[in-house]
Amino acid sequence: MNDEAARVLVVGRSPSVLEEVVGRLRESGYRADVTNQFGEVLEDYDAGGIDVLVFGGMVPPDTKEFLREEVGRRNASVTVVQGMVGIPGVLAAQVDAATRGSGAAVVEYDETERTVRLELPEDARVTVEAFWMTSWTPPEPGSTSSMVFEGELAAGSREVVLPDRVPGEAAFVVVRVGGDARVFAVGSIPQAVTRMVPKSAADQRLPEVAKVSTRTFS
Repeated sequence: MNDEAARVLVVGRSPSVLEEVVGRLRESGYRADVTNQFGEVLEDYDAGGIDVLVFGGMVPPDTKEFLREEVGRRNASVTVVQGMVGIPGVLAAQVDAATRGSGAAVVEYDETERTVRLELPEDARVTVEAFWMTSWTPPEPGSTSSMVFEGELAAGSREVVLPDRVPGEAAFVVVRVGGDARVFAVGSIPQAVTRMVPKSAADQRLPEVAKVSTRTFS
């Protein structure tokens, strides 16, 4: 997929997360839009024009299934990405990972050792950035990030250990080797948070949010 022309639609809930992620994606060259109007997706956007469909974690499962089936029926080539967490930098990196391929480098994360391991076939510019949640208060979760490593690495086996400042819960690491991106979970999402996810479209446990619906393609 040509990432410079890729058309991305992010369906999520939090206005602040959606607004930041669409800015990040557009800065990276995508034709990106975001919406939290779940019932209007098929009316507002041309399913045949979506290259990457991203779902946020607070989208009800039946809504995701319906949209996945309907968009897929109208566009067999669409790539569907399940967002790992409501952090704009992580969501944008997941789109990069879905569109730009895995590249030749081998990148792995050792959860026990909290270590990123790389096998580089050639010299490359590498960044390792950690992201984690600081607040789960709906509808606007908070997060922060920290650059763990940024620089040129020679070909061969390399390791980057995550520092203690990166928590072991609700944290993620984005590894970029040249133009390729990989995203890894450092720690699981707390059960108290997963229980917030609406069980269906009729589940109204979460507070109302401001409408967000951008349009660059329809």
